[in-house]
Amino acid sequence: MPMTEDQETRRGVFITFEGGEGVGKSTQIRHLAARLQRVGISRLTTTREPGGSQFAEFARTLLLNPELAPTGALAQALLLSAARSDHLEATIRPMIRRGGWVVCDRFSDSTLAYQGAAGGVPIASLKFLETMVVGGDTPDLTILLDLDPQLGLARAHQRREATTDATAPIDTFESQRLDFHQRLREGFLAIARAAPERVLVIDAALDEVAIADLVWARVSAKFADQLAPFDVGH
Repeated sequence: MPMTEDQETRRGVFITFEGGEGVGKSTQIRHLAARLQRVGISRLTTTREPGGSQFAEFARTLLLNPELAPTGALAQALLLSAARSDHLEATIRPMIRRGGWVVCDRFSDSTLAYQGAAGGVPIASLKFLETMVVGGDTPDLTILLDLDPQLGLARAHQRREATTDATAPIDTFESQRLDFHQRLREGFLAIARAAPERVLVIDAALDEVAIADLVWARVSAKFADQLAPFDVGH
């Protein structure tokens, strides 16, 4: 029988999912969270950026509404950094300190890619903000779902039509021109090349279950010590 988390003290784990529009991050987070719960991980939080705390969720409404969002990429980055600081203090750090697992839809890599590579804010400036806000609480593992931007945007459009009012405005970032999304993709891939020990790149055009299996293979290998007391044969 798998041990409960109360029977053994273990350090926290912080996993992030990254990628452009329509790559399937939310779906894969659900798959990973379900697998972790099946093997006995009960101290688990799934969260998102922008968002994840009361203030950060309010910032999300500003950032994603094209009628309210800051005009420039630098202003976006500053608001994102403020939201991230609150998210860390309210949600991520408390869970990690209790030895829990945090799985987050976007984190600081998205700021480097969206506001930096695609938006034109100097990477050095964004790195300064990241150091000040995030400090040593960087993700232990990042899953980058990589997809051709045209396919990703088509998926995002289909999802939006299926789940929201088709007359609602497209969000601030999805509405950007294709060249923005191409720069975005290159920005994410550059991050992955610079940190191969942290970032796993997966082809998001693969079958949903195949992607989930690749994610689980990396998670179960990288965090074998933390998962050792549990039944990971699923």
